[in-house]
Amino acid sequence: MSNEEPKVRRVLQLRFTLPTADSTHLITLIKAAAPFYQMFGKAEVRLLQNVDDPAKYIQIIEYEADEGWELNRQRIAADARMQTYFQTWRAMFPGALEIDVYQEV
Repeated sequence: MSNEEPKVRRVLQLRFTLPTADSTHLITLIKAAAPFYQMFGKAEVRLLQNVDDPAKYIQIIEYEADEGWELNRQRIAADARMQTYFQTWRAMFPGALEIDVYQEV
């Protein structure tokens, strides 16, 4: 019998526009944040660039997390590490940073 907590699968989607279509700095940031993404548990990260408007991006993070961790997303969002991460993201983007969390149905 396993004492492992049940897992939930989520898809985190970040939509944003960069000041230019140059994604070099963004890709460097995403690679440097790889250990952070593993906080989510079994995270897979993708970056999509809009073909018609190359300054627009969507970052998709698919993760599997402990159900208890996921149920406490509000508490986790207030975590100092998470706040630092989001402040870094917001500093990079002059426009809105939209964040949505989805589950598969």
